[in-house]
Amino acid sequence: MDDESRLDRWEQGTDLLLGIASLVFLGSYAVHVLAPGLPRAVHDLFLSLTYGAWGLFVVDYAVRWRISGEGPRFVRRQWLDTLVLLLPLLRPVRIVRTYEAMQRRHGHPRLVLQARVMTYASLSIALLGFAGALAVYQAERGAPNATIRSFGDSVWWTCSTLSTVGYGDVTPVTTLGRTIAVGLMACGIALLGAVTGSFSSMLLQRFALEDEEDALEGRTAKRPPEK
Repeated sequence: MDDESRLDRWEQGTDLLLGIASLVFLGSYAVHVLAPGLPRAVHDLFLSLTYGAWGLFVVDYAVRWRISGEGPRFVRRQWLDTLVLLLPLLRPVRIVRTYEAMQRRHGHPRLVLQARVMTYASLSIALLGFAGALAVYQAERGAPNATIRSFGDSVWWTCSTLSTVGYGDVTPVTTLGRTIAVGLMACGIALLGAVTGSFSSMLLQRFALEDEEDALEGRTAKRPPEK
């Protein structure tokens, strides 16, 4: 069995587990950030879940690296997976891939390409926005002169940043918060561009199909009746 087949089998076998781990990671991190008044033991439990899920991500990355047989080239070729490993808050976006794999495995009909891109990009924006809002809120809430003082402020700032509007009424003041902001700006431009481009392409295809149908009906109407 070649390396590609082994890698495909590993990914198919771990998609659901890693999708659940991504949800556990995001959920436990959210509780840790949003509920600081919980008992210390409860916080330790949720932190353990967070680090445990991240440990599964590390194991998955290491196994896929080993199976690929590519050595250091794997890190360069799978640069996005490497980035997600270093920034695990991006990992919940994998849930979108898990959903697609489960749909394909159960033989459910797939949407057209443009609809799939819009759906997956929208889900990715929502997951990325929530994770980014959590991270920025944690970094900013205790900083001197901070303007992001509540999770609501953080969500509002994240929405304006991902949409590339940037009102400027609340802004991060810490180095970590501004670093996260740069990442959200880049992701927002890419994902919103994908949604807009796919929607435009779908409309163009629909209009082109309608024009073809009208032309066909016109040729049929002009055709002389058969004797």
